[in-house]
Amino acid sequence: RIGGTVVVVGCGPIGLLLVQLARLAGAERVLAIEPLAYRREAAAELGANALCPSDDLAARIEALAGADGVDVAIEAAGTLGAQEVAAQVARRGGTLVLVGIPAEDKLVMTHHVVRRKGLTIKLCRRMKLTYPRAIALTQRRMVDLKSLVTHRFALGDADQAFRLVEEYADRVIKAVIEP
Repeated sequence: RIGGTVVVVGCGPIGLLLVQLARLAGAERVLAIEPLAYRREAAAELGANALCPSDDLAARIEALAGADGVDVAIEAAGTLGAQEVAAQVARRGGTLVLVGIPAEDKLVMTHHVVRRKGLTIKLCRRMKLTYPRAIALTQRRMVDLKSLVTHRFALGDADQAFRLVEEYADRVIKAVIEP
């Protein structure tokens, strides 16, 4: 809702786009929780209050969003731990949106947290219904895609791009292979 508070847990390319979309949707305050410093910096440049999960999150969330927590918590990291963090920082009656796809193919959260808060849990499937809206936002330059690209490679160097992402994932937001 306009004037609401949103947290994005996980600031890879999708999480950073979600930071931008939360601002576009009218969030008064957008927070981002990310363990990697360079991704926190990217989230801050896009207008989020960036937090490290090793911070005292309860105190930081309270200072930034109020004692109740955030209205909407979006998990975009694709880890079981991120699911739990998102549930913990959501307010009573808040919404939890699960976007990340964990390798474990499980949904794991502390039951009493979700139940006592009465959270609404929504799952996001990034498929054909999402693409036309995303393309329209891009065409209207309402989202900044250029800041997400940290590395560019020629088509002939595609193997090098994949190795970079695999070996140095902690330094890459998005590697692009260009024809």
